[in-house]
Amino acid sequence: MNEKNSSWNLKLDNVSFYAYLEEAFSKEECEQIIEIGVKKGLVKSSVGFEKEIKLKVRNSKISWLYPHDNMDWVFRKTTDIVLNLNNQFFNFNLFGLNEGFQFTNYKAPYGKLSKHTDRINNTPVRKLSISIQLTDPSKYQGGDLILHGDNKGTVMPKKQGTLIIFPSFVLHEVTSITKGERNSLVTWVTGEQFK
Repeated sequence: MNEKNSSWNLKLDNVSFYAYLEEAFSKEECEQIIEIGVKKGLVKSSVGFEKEIKLKVRNSKISWLYPHDNMDWVFRKTTDIVLNLNNQFFNFNLFGLNEGFQFTNYKAPYGKLSKHTDRINNTPVRKLSISIQLTDPSKYQGGDLILHGDNKGTVMPKKQGTLIIFPSFVLHEVTSITKGERNSLVTWVTGEQFK
């Protein structure tokens, strides 16, 4: 027996909650990015506008990288991949990579990032979040990027050079590093207000 439904949807939601591309960057390119990120100078990562250090929430070191840091090739390559994956999986209206890249280093035994979303009020509208796995997964344990777009959560691939992309409103975390260290490159793609 069919129940009566008074609604009729004009369009169905076909936005994926993640996509990824393995080998987006080669081993050599990943090592070059790590060298640039470390050389730029790492500082303890903070939380929120107050720039508070909250190690129970976020325990990592970061540096900010821009095209003039010998990163123009990374911006170009990432742009091409993002436009392609956006067309296939999200179809968002996008502006650009307006915040630079955040190079992040997590070290055992406490490196982690607790559950959060990347959307922030009263800032440029973050539409898509990007994480690039820079470290060979044989060099560390733990440090899983988990997306909570459903009830159980999905562990993202760790293969070196993999680019992972997801809507910035998706809840996610990086679990504690238990051995070694993990490096990643993170950025956000901005766009017009969601409507």
